[in-house]
Amino acid sequence: MSRPASGVRWNSIRPACGGWGGAGNSLVPLLSTFAVFAVGFFMRPVGGLLMGALADRRGRRTALTLTILLMGGGSLLVALTPTYAATGVLAPVVLVLARLVQGLSVGGEFAASTTFLVESAGPGRRGLFASFQYVSTTAGQLLASGTAALLATLLTERQMGQWGWRVAFLLGALLGLLGLWIRRGAQETIAEQRAAERPGLFEALRRHPRQSLLICGITAGGTLAYYTWTTYLPTYAQVNAGFDKGDSLTVGTLSLAFFALLQPLGGLLSDRIGRKPLLLGFSLGFAVLAVPLLHLVTDAFLSLLLVQCAGMVLLTGYTAIAAAVNAEVFPARVRAAGIGFPYSLTVALFGGTAPYVGTWFRQAGHPDLFPWYVAALCLVSFLVYLTLPETARRPLDT
Repeated sequence: MSRPASGVRWNSIRPACGGWGGAGNSLVPLLSTFAVFAVGFFMRPVGGLLMGALADRRGRRTALTLTILLMGGGSLLVALTPTYAATGVLAPVVLVLARLVQGLSVGGEFAASTTFLVESAGPGRRGLFASFQYVSTTAGQLLASGTAALLATLLTERQMGQWGWRVAFLLGALLGLLGLWIRRGAQETIAEQRAAERPGLFEALRRHPRQSLLICGITAGGTLAYYTWTTYLPTYAQVNAGFDKGDSLTVGTLSLAFFALLQPLGGLLSDRIGRKPLLLGFSLGFAVLAVPLLHLVTDAFLSLLLVQCAGMVLLTGYTAIAAAVNAEVFPARVRAAGIGFPYSLTVALFGGTAPYVGTWFRQAGHPDLFPWYVAALCLVSFLVYLTLPETARRPLDT
């Protein structure tokens, strides 16, 4: 029930009003692409707050229905974006507007889907249910990568630049309709009297400031590592090691499939041994190994595949249980809004900017600093995890 497969990865297909083109070896166009990628993330905190409050006031299903409508609408808007040649500055304006709509949707999506998944779980199964948050996210990324690869195979570069890229976003809009049909049949997880209590928009922040800060600390290292390894790493290999662009798409697809298989295993393990050992293993692993792993990336196919898969194993210690850990922090009354705002704000600050920061370091002539940036933030999260109580066997407030 996580982020829908609303469009392809932005480093695979880029709208016609932007791109990586440019003279020489300049990374400025690539920075511009990642800036458009990042801008949608800064609507996520707003979406997390508004949609989270809606989920707490009107029910999880209502919020999930609205988020899928917004995501499908944003994908359709990207597909219909006019070209710069036809409308001038209106083209990038429409594109950024579509990214803002998608960001608003995704910010609320995590809050509503997290609460829905965890509240739907039976005793001793919250970790397993929570793991499907990233199973669905990864399935969307795989579909996106597959669509990009198929279009790149069937179309010429000129056709792709003129109209081919729109096909993927139209597909995303159609999948939004499928998601809407599925969600309309979902069973609500909060009682009517609970929804009728109508908590205030900022009640979670006002009454639970410590928990809100805790969500930020839990998320910071995890979101940076996630977007580095699942979104930015192929581009990192291209700009820092001269890795072939087509091979990087293949490596990304294989590693994402491996990552999806790991998630339920991580969730099940956390239900048996607890959340804290997995979180500590993830964060300490990246704090120690992020630098050597990223330095092992070369232009060889096997090097990138091994580095990406090794990171996926460590990353599972966070992604498989993030939804469960976050949901176990807040009481049911303000759970969705309490998770949504601090989580989405942290993702916007550290996850959505990861590709931009990594490319900026390269442009500034200091590419070796980015691995240290990843390691340092994961070390911060490690220190936060040390303070967490174990919640795996505690009853969930409903």
